[in-house]
Amino acid sequence: MSHFRAKRLDLGGFINARIIRDHTKRKVFEQFEPERQALRYAIRNTSLPQRVRVQAQLQLSQMHAYTRSTQIKNRCVAGGVARSVFRDFKIARYQFREQALAGLLPGVRKASCHLILTSVLSLVLLTERMLVYQEKDLPKDPVFVPDLEKLGYFINDKDQIRQVANPEADFKFKLTNNERWNDVHGNAMNECIRRIVLERLSALSLSTVRLPPGVQEGDKHVPILCSSNLRQAKRVVVVFGSSTQDLGIWAYRSIGKLSINGGSMVDFAKTVLKKDGDELSENDEDTALVIANAGQLYYHWGSGTAVSYRTWFALPQQSAVHPPLKWSLRNRIPQNANCEEHVKCVFEGILAARGQLVHEEAKIDVIAVSDGAQHATRYLAANWEKWKDYIAAMCLADPIHNKSELVNEGKEIDMDVGLEMGSFSRFLSTRCRAYILSPHPAEWPVPGTLDYGCNTFSSGEPVHSEASIVSCWRSMLQWLDKLHADPSYEEVELIIAEEEDDDGWEKRKQQGEAEAEAEVVVDEGETGS
Repeated sequence: MSHFRAKRLDLGGFINARIIRDHTKRKVFEQFEPERQALRYAIRNTSLPQRVRVQAQLQLSQMHAYTRSTQIKNRCVAGGVARSVFRDFKIARYQFREQALAGLLPGVRKASCHLILTSVLSLVLLTERMLVYQEKDLPKDPVFVPDLEKLGYFINDKDQIRQVANPEADFKFKLTNNERWNDVHGNAMNECIRRIVLERLSALSLSTVRLPPGVQEGDKHVPILCSSNLRQAKRVVVVFGSSTQDLGIWAYRSIGKLSINGGSMVDFAKTVLKKDGDELSENDEDTALVIANAGQLYYHWGSGTAVSYRTWFALPQQSAVHPPLKWSLRNRIPQNANCEEHVKCVFEGILAARGQLVHEEAKIDVIAVSDGAQHATRYLAANWEKWKDYIAAMCLADPIHNKSELVNEGKEIDMDVGLEMGSFSRFLSTRCRAYILSPHPAEWPVPGTLDYGCNTFSSGEPVHSEASIVSCWRSMLQWLDKLHADPSYEEVELIIAEEEDDDGWEKRKQQGEAEAEAEVVVDEGETGS
């Protein structure tokens, strides 16, 4: 008991061994009370993990024996003869504590008379130490090396990515039930695909150009791809992807289903540049290709590259449970803060530099996807007087714009078509096509002309919007080649009636009428008999 004995004992009355023992117990009880209350709070808090509550229960059971108030006898106010301190003052315990705290009882300092605020603060600090994990105890952030072999995949003879363990199965996204693990693992696979695609596009004479123009390699920039013949070609095909696509990628879904070249822009670039294997065709210098990058508009200083919204949330964190990296103005790329600014930067920074980056007489064919198509049509509608002599035709995949939001300018009116001669609306109606989701085969006319302002066709993809361009870009290029060969060609506007789906109501109505007529005939027969 000597190692529990308090250094100071001043009760103002007769002292014996029992008082010393009880006083020491009170001191020990007071010392552990904040921790004990914190443990009880953790045990009763059902919102905490079960493991934390069990650990708190175990720690509470292993504390010092003097952890219950019933183990201490209050010999000052217990029944029977009161101690001398109360015999002198003749007051109850509550009044005694009040006067002791107020300093009205000189020489009296009881263990239970400390300021309550000190205990409360100690309880709060102790609770924080107990219920908040330290960084060393947090689960580490998963790390997956962007290497196909280390991830357990390979490329088969059909240019498809397949599992080493199961050569018939493609990429498995749901690796575990932990979303963070799945996101990091999926981003590692996407990084492998991006490296392969960019390497193949580079072999097709496509080089990286940084936007905005004039920035250095270490500055914030967005990479786009331009063919080496951009300065000499008299025809330029520019591609504006959606804000969810990475550079050179149509859809990762299509890469897993079809092939790397088929789901990316590799086959597309080969067709545009008229590549025959690794050799250049005779007409290779006639057409140039510009691939914009509307998806990777978040600059990550750690890697020194622009990343997409999906990749940003898969970047390394302090631990697996920390929030994602915070985006700030330091990560905003000048003139490319969003898809709209990026489209404007490509037009005014690359395509408008005639005689410098682009041939002075070059005609431009535009292929745009989703919100990239929306911002491309808006920009051209607002600046049509500047671009109407250079834009030859346009194809839109899965467009989301509406013709009512576009600006129409012009003076001369063509009464046969009903659109102003030289206006963007006329160009949209006669030199533009839209390809949307539809269960019909590709190039099947479908309703949508009144919404998009141009003839609308099926893309051949019924479900996934990001894969619509994959199934229809060949049809787009064939139509663009036709318009490039005949600059005066104007497509006739097609108004397709939209089929109303009545969920079989008309059929059920006819069946009901037939059954009613049959019942009338039966009733008449019974009446006549």
